[in-house]
Amino acid sequence: MNFRLFPFVVSALLPFLTPTIAASADTKEKAAAVSEEDGKFYDSEGTPTFKIENGTVDWYTFSGYRRYHSDCHVCHGPDGVGSSYAPALAESMKTMDYPTFLSIVAEGRQNVGGGRENVMPAFGDNKNVYCYLDDIYIYLRARAVDAAPRGRPPNKADKPQAAKDYEASCMGG
Repeated sequence: MNFRLFPFVVSALLPFLTPTIAASADTKEKAAAVSEEDGKFYDSEGTPTFKIENGTVDWYTFSGYRRYHSDCHVCHGPDGVGSSYAPALAESMKTMDYPTFLSIVAEGRQNVGGGRENVMPAFGDNKNVYCYLDDIYIYLRARAVDAAPRGRPPNKADKPQAAKDYEASCMGG
């Protein structure tokens, strides 16, 4: 896949993915991992999720923590707690579904009202973000349902070969 086309692919798919806010808040129970493929976990609806056992996070949660803190925390605050500049994603993710998250990060968002203008830039052409969208989503989902505490996860699972292969492919290595 030509990753320069990623924002356009997302745009073309939006009518089919119709971003909507989830009807009810996400919970640890809804986010529970029920399947695993190559080290990545999924909930009962097939949405990427986390797996944390005995204080050890799966690789994708750890990677999401790292990627979030390299590109997102500047605006959204450490650990997704928000700032005076951007909302607390650990809170927003409680009711945001996966397609909406992908759409907002890839295409950005602009909110104007009450004399304020908030702009979320598009990251669909930034490989350091879009190659790790699932990882960032998984980390923020774990934060949203209070499965992952603030701070760097103390223990992590090893990086699966599938993650290494995908990263090399996506980053062009």
